Amino acid sequence: MKSEILTALRNTKEYVSGQELCEKLGVSRTAVWKGMKKLKEEGYQIEAIPNKGYRLMESPDVLNAEELESIRKTAWAGKQIVYYHVTDSTNIQAKRLAEEGFPHGTLVVAERQESGRGRRGRFWESPEHAGVFMTILLRPDFEPKQASMLTIIAAMAVTKAIQTMMQLSAKIKWPNDIVLNDKKICGILTEMSTEMDAINYVVIGIGINVSNRQFGEEAAKIATSIAIESGMQVHRAELIESVWEWFEFYYDRFCKDGDLESIRKEYDACLVNRDRQVRILDPKEPFVGIAKGITKTGELIVETEEGMKQVSSGEVSVRGIYGYV
Repeated sequence: MKSEILTALRNTKEYVSGQELCEKLGVSRTAVWKGMKKLKEEGYQIEAIPNKGYRLMESPDVLNAEELESIRKTAWAGKQIVYYHVTDSTNIQAKRLAEEGFPHGTLVVAERQESGRGRRGRFWESPEHAGVFMTILLRPDFEPKQASMLTIIAAMAVTKAIQTMMQLSAKIKWPNDIVLNDKKICGILTEMSTEMDAINYVVIGIGINVSNRQFGEEAAKIATSIAIESGMQVHRAELIESVWEWFEFYYDRFCKDGDLESIRKEYDACLVNRDRQVRILDPKEPFVGIAKGITKTGELIVETEEGMKQVSSGEVSVRGIYGYV
């Protein structure tokens, strides 16, 4: 019931009477009062005036299903939310839920991860009250070869959310990092289950450093947070909502077109690799060149002395970022 009360409070700038809440939620005044009491205990500042009702004055930076549900504006992303205060990994949990039949758009969110990871199994620091750790479950009807483009869409969604919410110049380091002032604030991990030529499901995990003030010795060399770079205090639930609003926008365009052509120029404008020297750490054929943008199917275009090359996978190091000088 807490999410319904929060939704009702947020849907008006005026006071909401206790009687109105009772009628809307189909509960007693005592139940409304208890709900308000619990919300206040969690840090919500709610003003209560006799003969006027209740008004939400300020929301704390909390992550739980009720908070996320009360601010959701998306059409399908996060329509069902599964929240864990502590879990091993939101990707692991999303894959488990996928096997159990949970629907397209299910969103898994955790306050803390104990086994967060990025590409190639790298550990991702996931401290409590500091970051966004979430995974969305998708059940697309396109071909498996198109699934790799979902990382591009997720990167665009995170970048646009940060740019529009905070007016910060977040950039994308192809293929799956978001950087701020040339240091990493976000990683994206896309995994899928396929059968023959069909996709069973795709999970896209996103980890964002929001309020972190310090990192481990190794992570500190490449990582930063929104708070460190801007001094801003960010409401994480609002950031989550913004990410999935943008994701729906780009995902729907992708499903309509079948590729990334309609968002390619916008992506290139956000690409920190663009017109910078990159080192492609492909074990078969490593090379150096100048990144020029992406193709309509998401490959990185690199200009080399031998001509243009397209990179579809492998490690890409960008000069001037993460210690590559």
